[in-house]
Amino acid sequence: MSMSFDINEVLFQMSDAIKQNVAENWNEVKTPANNFLQNRKERLALLADLLINKEISQARFESRMEDEKLIAEAEFHAIAVISKAIAQKAANAAIDIFQKAVMSAVNLAI
Repeated sequence: MSMSFDINEVLFQMSDAIKQNVAENWNEVKTPANNFLQNRKERLALLADLLINKEISQARFESRMEDEKLIAEAEFHAIAVISKAIAQKAANAAIDIFQKAVMSAVNLAI
């Protein structure tokens, strides 16, 4: 794993992005959202590693990120207190943070 990419720090930032998007519903969303991120940690770390080490193409990485957004959105939408729109915003914000962190590590690896 690249020294410039810390999955735990990125997961913390993703959690913060979710928190900002669900606003007053954070207390209800916090535990399921953090459980979801921990459950996806290994997969996200693998995707990051593959792209940083140029073992997958940018297009394939972005396709996987779209899948991750849909999975996250479905997971967040299952939390009854938030609407589909909020779930979508939270998922997008979290995955955007992840993508930016990975791209930053890729650029440092060049």
